[in-house]
Amino acid sequence: MNDQAPAITISSSAAKRVAWLAEQEGNPDLMLRITVSGGGCSGFQYGFSFDSAINDDDKTFQTDGTKAVIDEMSLDILNGSEVDFVEDLMGASFRINNPNATASCGCGTSFAI
Repeated sequence: MNDQAPAITISSSAAKRVAWLAEQEGNPDLMLRITVSGGGCSGFQYGFSFDSAINDDDKTFQTDGTKAVIDEMSLDILNGSEVDFVEDLMGASFRINNPNATASCGCGTSFAI
């Protein structure tokens, strides 16, 4: 856990969804792993997966007992972001509200900085 103010925040909605998915998997140790990689239509894209391991270069963030884990390189790009979970007419998904993104595409998973 970080001693400083969180570099990212996890919304209550996202925390509840991660907890529910971990329960469905029968593994309460699962954390939401967030990554940034090159690609997508705007240059970078977000990746979401579940993991129960914390690597040496990972930072963890917690809301309501739910953890997210992010590697240091991705965290540089995500600094100040909020992880949210939304359900709308397009479906249900995790979304990143990233103040560092200068542009994003319609799908919401690709962005430019």
